[in-house]
Amino acid sequence: MTSTALLTDHYELTMLQAALAAGTAHRRSVFELFPRRLPEGRRYGVVAGVGRLLEELPEFRFGPAEIDFLRRERIVDEPTLAWLADYRFTGDIWGYPEGEVYFPYSPLVVVEASFAEAVLLETLLLSVYNHDCAIASAASRMTWAAGDRPCIEMGSRRTHEEAAVASARAAYVAGFASSSNLEARRRYGVPTAGTSAHSFTLLHDTERDAFRAQVSSLGEGTTLLVDTYDVAEAVRVGVEVAGTGLGAVRIDSGDLGVLAAQVRAQLDDLGADRTRILVTSDLDEFALASLASAPVDGYGVGTEVVTGSGHPTCGFVYKLVARADDAGAMVDVAKKSKDKISVGGRKYALRRLDADGVAEAEVIGIGSPPTGDANDRPLLVPLVTAGEVVGAEPLPAARDRHLRSREELPLRARQLQKGEPAIPTRHQ
Repeated sequence: MTSTALLTDHYELTMLQAALAAGTAHRRSVFELFPRRLPEGRRYGVVAGVGRLLEELPEFRFGPAEIDFLRRERIVDEPTLAWLADYRFTGDIWGYPEGEVYFPYSPLVVVEASFAEAVLLETLLLSVYNHDCAIASAASRMTWAAGDRPCIEMGSRRTHEEAAVASARAAYVAGFASSSNLEARRRYGVPTAGTSAHSFTLLHDTERDAFRAQVSSLGEGTTLLVDTYDVAEAVRVGVEVAGTGLGAVRIDSGDLGVLAAQVRAQLDDLGADRTRILVTSDLDEFALASLASAPVDGYGVGTEVVTGSGHPTCGFVYKLVARADDAGAMVDVAKKSKDKISVGGRKYALRRLDADGVAEAEVIGIGSPPTGDANDRPLLVPLVTAGEVVGAEPLPAARDRHLRSREELPLRARQLQKGEPAIPTRHQ
């Protein structure tokens, strides 16, 4: 991986320069990344991107190429360039583990280091978390609406090429079964799937020729796309070509619920009662819920998942909440401007559960968390200690955690219509 140091905003470096000159850059500081609210109407959010951050953090280095660029463009002065050339993050980071759900004011990331070291991470942290959490939050609503039916992420062509890889990863954390994106498989081990598009059918002189070529190459278990011309005719020809062992058919247009019922009846009449029906075509969580009673076996979701289903960012902020004074004592600090208030002081975070293990509240406090209450589940875990990554984990662990965390939520969390967060945030 190349350096990630310039994936940042100009003012991070000018703040650093001024703080170095003022002698305040080395004050011990605590920053927190958190949301003031959920996207409008959402019941919960999902933490994603932790693993990506932990991969990118060690590469946040200002090498000769980056220093030469900053000098040539006169971004900062020579003392600052000398400091940046030796930059290594040596502080500590705690955070909600990947796959966990979150609520307003959840301290998703807590960074403790010198001001100079910590402030430089602001843009990188916000960029990764605002994107990946938005995708995972949308994907979680979709997989919950889909129930036991698998969802395939297939939105690569609807977003930036690197965002497509991150989106596939985040969707997998939130329960998607697979992705169409091969780079996500190579980097992260996300399962991939895919067969053919309409262009493959149009390439051939007849639909039968196209189906014959696909089945000959990929086997009778392949998925045939049946809505290029006439759906009923395509289903008939598909079963003739592949036999009753045809793996699946895909419908990509029209009234998906009605067509799925018609195709299911036709497949059964033809003896292909084990052939699955997959549907695609600008699906979102609401469309998936509306198809719950249709004879559909799986969904392909593209545009809506990679754009956060209407909420492509989470609105996270990264704020200084405590810093050392001239004597070295830590003091709480907070922004007080109207409508953008933050709460000073280093936080702890707990998920309060009732006697049945159902979440009741997100408990956020300052200082040390209370002890002795078995129904309060701690949420912050070490991610980086003294500059060393300690929180890396396999991607399936994040996926499993999300399913457990989501199941803790009360039933109202499943509701797709707009409403308040599924549990309240309580400040202690």
